[in-house]
Amino acid sequence: MLVVVALGGNALLRRGGATDAASQRANVATAVTALAELALLHEVVVTHGNGPQVGLLALQSEAVHETAPYPLDVLGAESEGMIGYLIEQELVNQLAGRPVATLLTQVIVDADDPAFTHPTKPIGPVYDHRTASRLAAERGWSIAADGDHYRRVVASPEPRAIVELATLRLLVQAGVLVVCVGGGGIPVVIDERRRLSGVEAVIDKDLSAALLATQLEAEMLLMLTDVPYVEADWRTPDARPLTRVTAADLRTLQFAAGSMAPKIEAACRFVETTGGVAAIGALGNAAAVFEGKEGTQVTADNR
Repeated sequence: MLVVVALGGNALLRRGGATDAASQRANVATAVTALAELALLHEVVVTHGNGPQVGLLALQSEAVHETAPYPLDVLGAESEGMIGYLIEQELVNQLAGRPVATLLTQVIVDADDPAFTHPTKPIGPVYDHRTASRLAAERGWSIAADGDHYRRVVASPEPRAIVELATLRLLVQAGVLVVCVGGGGIPVVIDERRRLSGVEAVIDKDLSAALLATQLEAEMLLMLTDVPYVEADWRTPDARPLTRVTAADLRTLQFAAGSMAPKIEAACRFVETTGGVAAIGALGNAAAVFEGKEGTQVTADNR
């Protein structure tokens, strides 16, 4: 079975946790350990978030006053390479003999996507409201609530096409475990001469993972994050876990924008387009989520 596994950026850099390289290596090792059993039995393509990481790179870039800050597409490429390297190295260490490769991946978006005037994608670390408001005033940021905290938000245009799709198919057909489309992919637009150029945005990694899984004809999209399952009526007295649910039923419910909502939309798109299964659950329970014993299973119908 071909499975596209999407690792949440917050599963690799924990909320409120240390942001140094050693901590991220330790988190990646934990993530890969959770994936190892699955990767031994099935064809796996791994994608990952980069929200915390690309935000940190943006802060570092702004701290060098002698040089103009790097644009988000360049920072996205940096984070994709950095996280991909850490994941790839740990996969090689834990899956001896399995061919593994990281592919920097460009994803085409529309230049006139309305997301460029309505930023919603959270990046960087979490802040309290006072700190977030101060940074917004100082740096011209847009900020939005993220649970009990606040984060910077940037444009998150719709992913339309994966530039390196043919290369990805060749690698998968050759039995390579590929790490790709990191952070939703490097956002690029295509002009009338078919030339690519980067744009200032961060694509939602779950929507790009759904596009990747659909175009690779995967049988499952497995989204692993820092929560055990999807909850209906989250943070209310009526909150309840959803274990098995159809896309149609999910679309009648409301979920937090910039948090669970993109995962729900990605799951629905994948199952509605392919008839496959999407699953959402905790990274540490990866095998159980895959098997349907934990997490939330999303299908196109009541199978």
